[in-house]
Amino acid sequence: MTMDQFRLTPARINRILAAAMSRSGDFADIFCEQSRFNSLAMEEGILKSAAMDIEQGIGVRVVKGEKTGYAYSEVFDEAALLEAARSAASIADGNARPGTVEVKPYKRPDYYPVSDPAAERSLDSKIQLINIADAHARKVSKKVTKVQVTMVDHQAVILMADTRGRLVTDTRPMLRFTVTVVAEENGERQQARSGDGGRVGISYLTRERLESFAENAVREAELLLSARQAPAGMLPVILGPGDSGILLHEAIGHPLEADFNRKGSSAYTGRMNEMVADPQCTIIDDGTVPNERGSINFDDELNDSLKTVLIEEGRLTSYMYDEISARYFERESSGNGRRESYKFQPLPRMRTTYMLPGKYSHDEIIASTQRGVFCKTFKGGQVDISSGNFIFVPSEAWLVENGKLTSPIKNFSLIGNGPDVLSKVTMVADDFRMSAGIWTCGKGQQVPVGVGLPTIKISEMTVGGQKG
Repeated sequence: MTMDQFRLTPARINRILAAAMSRSGDFADIFCEQSRFNSLAMEEGILKSAAMDIEQGIGVRVVKGEKTGYAYSEVFDEAALLEAARSAASIADGNARPGTVEVKPYKRPDYYPVSDPAAERSLDSKIQLINIADAHARKVSKKVTKVQVTMVDHQAVILMADTRGRLVTDTRPMLRFTVTVVAEENGERQQARSGDGGRVGISYLTRERLESFAENAVREAELLLSARQAPAGMLPVILGPGDSGILLHEAIGHPLEADFNRKGSSAYTGRMNEMVADPQCTIIDDGTVPNERGSINFDDELNDSLKTVLIEEGRLTSYMYDEISARYFERESSGNGRRESYKFQPLPRMRTTYMLPGKYSHDEIIASTQRGVFCKTFKGGQVDISSGNFIFVPSEAWLVENGKLTSPIKNFSLIGNGPDVLSKVTMVADDFRMSAGIWTCGKGQQVPVGVGLPTIKISEMTVGGQKG
């Protein structure tokens, strides 16, 4: 990968940045991207859709205090790029002045080396993989009446430079594979899905892995066919390892993004160094986990991708900072400035957010619960950032009675408050696991993220099930 594909040289980059700083901004940066998206979907054994999208453009940003000027161009002609730079510069209120910038390559580590990106593989080879999962899902159970298999891959080539003199390049691969099944029995239908992905190559999709996706989706759909209605009320809730981390992401992660705290709209505003969780809870946002979906070699503001401790043994120690928020709080950026593409400005966003393991075993936590619910996987949820209130919908869950998992349950939600839930964590297990690489976070922009969690027990939470 070279600067040639963007028709940029260091001298041209220097001229663009100098134009961006012509009105005395605090700093400026450029973000160049060439992206290729591929998606395939098979349904009922028929390839229903195959799509490819290629995008290319450059964004120029100028920051002056808390004001930001941003412009982008999909034309790499120097005149167009200089015009974009001057448009972004108009946010600054200084007089026009000449400026000079000299950028130099800035080396970064590589947390996702991939030698066989899916974006470069043939359509036929991808269809073969989809066929394996589709056929196996139908083979596993006669109750399966519908199978849908999707495969999405993305590869972005990035070039960034800024007025600190840094120039970096990166290739960001991404792969996601999902099997969704519908199982039917006695007139009842239930749907479930399973999959995985991350910043991995196509060799990650082994036959064994593809068949396990199919088996897991079928198993969960069949389980829901036999599930009973969930109870309702205030009950102990046990969150299983891995997938349950999505609750951590939504209910605790978003309120710890620095822009919400800078604006005073987060439940954690002004609480730095306070105890905000049970001492068993240490929560981290990490951009350096090898091949994880949320990992980045550097953020979209040319800052190092760090492992940031947000809550340490219950005490709030850091927000997730982008460059603007870091300057406001007089902190260093935590490497959380992320954007969906060259069309967007960076915002403080999560990368891979997880809780460290504790001292208990999974079985000890189950055995300690007389009556409650155990949630293994989730469909998703939502949170009110200002209050921390959330609602989540589990997909696979079990009733816990007398220290044992007794019956699968369905049709319920978990309702609570993020800070309140963290204070009610009573047990943290030693079985930490990352979730499957399937999650995408929306905050006006879509970015890939990772989550992880050990089994944890919450003393009580509102279970929105069926009374009686």
